[in-house]
Amino acid sequence: MTGHVRRRGKNSWELKFDADRDPVTGKRKIRYHSFKGTKRAAEIELARLVSEHAAGNSVDPSKVTVGEFFDRWDRDWASANTSPKTIERYRQIATHQIKPNVGNLAIQKLRPVHLADLYAKLGRGDDALAPRTIGHVHRLVHRVLRHAAAWGVVAQNVAVHVQPPSVEDTEISILTEHQIGTVLEYFQGRTLRPVVSLALATGARRGELLALRWQDVDLEAAIVTVARSLEQTKGSLRFKAPKTKHGRRKISIPPWMVAELRGHKARQQKRRLKLGMGRAPDHSLVFAKWDGEPRAPHSVSQKFRKAMAALNIDGVTFHSMRHTHASALIASGMDVLTISRRLGHGSPVVTLKVYGHLFKNTDGRAAEIMQAAFAKVRTD
Repeated sequence: MTGHVRRRGKNSWELKFDADRDPVTGKRKIRYHSFKGTKRAAEIELARLVSEHAAGNSVDPSKVTVGEFFDRWDRDWASANTSPKTIERYRQIATHQIKPNVGNLAIQKLRPVHLADLYAKLGRGDDALAPRTIGHVHRLVHRVLRHAAAWGVVAQNVAVHVQPPSVEDTEISILTEHQIGTVLEYFQGRTLRPVVSLALATGARRGELLALRWQDVDLEAAIVTVARSLEQTKGSLRFKAPKTKHGRRKISIPPWMVAELRGHKARQQKRRLKLGMGRAPDHSLVFAKWDGEPRAPHSVSQKFRKAMAALNIDGVTFHSMRHTHASALIASGMDVLTISRRLGHGSPVVTLKVYGHLFKNTDGRAAEIMQAAFAKVRTD
C-alpha cells in the first residue's frame, strides 16, 4: 500500500494513498485527505492513515453524513465528557432539529448556507422555535463540527461563519415585597414551605436545595454548605458535584430561616418516628419525600407553578426565587463580588451579565468621593 503527499497551499497538503481494489471491477481505489501543517506532519498523518486502513479501522470521511458523525461524536466523546442531562438535551436537538434537516448530507459537503437555511427554517411556520432555542441548535452544531475538524473529518468548522438569530433581552421575573409575603403565607403548613423559604433566603438553585443533607446545614453557625446538586433526566435522578469550584460554597442564613429549618427538622423527625423509620441520620436529605427519597426537581417546579396560578402571579417560576434573592442583595448596596460568590457564579462577570441592569448608576457618587479626596489633599 503506497501513499503520496502533494502541496496544495502554503501550509495545506493533499494526502493520497491506495486503498483496496473494487471487488467487482478489480480497479484500484484511491483515498484523498486534506491536511494543514508542515510537510513532516503531513507525512506522519499519511503514515497513520495508511496504517489505520491496513488494520481495517478506517472510515472514508467523504462518505460520513452529518447524522452519522453526530452519532459517532455522541458515542466517542459526549457520552464520556458531559452530564446525563446535557447529553439528553443534545440528543433531543439532534433527533428533532438537526438530523431531519441536514442529517443525510455528507459532512464534508456541509456549507454555511446549509446552516443558515436550517436556522431560518426552524424559525418559520406554526412550529417555529424561539430564537433562544435555535441558538442552542447552533451551539451544538458548532461544538460537534469543532471536533470534526480536530479529528480530520472536515477541513474547517463551517459553523463559525454563521450567526443564529439574535435573542432579545427578557426582563427577569422577581417577586415584589408584597408578593413574597403572599407566597410564604400561601405555603404555610405545606410541604414546599421550607424549600421555598430557603430558596428566597439563599438564592440557591433548585437542584442544590433538593440535594442538601442535614450534615450540610449548621444551624448553630447559621450556615448552609452547597456541596452538590440533584439532576433529573428521563426516568432517573442523580446527585452530581458542582460544575466549578465556585459552585461549592457556604451561605449564611438569617435567624428567621434558622428557626424555620429547626421547625422543619423537628416535624421531619416526628414523621419518621411515627412511620417506624427511626431518627434521620446526618446524611439524610433536608427536603426528602415522606420515605426519605429525593424529590424530583420537575415535580417541585410543577407544584410551584400551580401555586402561582392559584395566586394569580404571572411569569414567576421557582427559579425566580433566586432572582428575587439577587435583586434584594443588589438593592441593599452589596458589592458584586460578594453577590457572585453567594450565588455560586463562576465570576462576577456572570453576575453582571445577568443582573447588571439592576445595579444603580453610582457615577455621581464616584465624583463625590474624588471631590472629598482632593479636598483633603488641598487642605493638608
